[in-house]
Amino acid sequence: MPACVVYRCSKQQEMYLYLRAGLAPETLPEPLLVRTGRLTEVMRIELSPQRRLARVDVNRVIEQLAGPGFYLQMPPNGQIQVQLNEGEY
Repeated sequence: MPACVVYRCSKQQEMYLYLRAGLAPETLPEPLLVRTGRLTEVMRIELSPQRRLARVDVNRVIEQLAGPGFYLQMPPNGQIQVQLNEGEY
């Protein structure tokens, strides 16, 4: 059963990053780190196909942890907050 660490992302409400246990956030691709902002650990969990997760398919998370090592949970219902750069309107 894969173990993972779940982080809250500072740049978007209700966005969470599941990271395979043993991987450091600093090893993630730079564009992902820019998108997530500061990561705050919220829990450590063991995943199995029998475990239910509130907003994501546990099998999809397990698959992503086995591959690239992370899964980014987006906010529900596409409620993404647009962040404009300085000077944009």
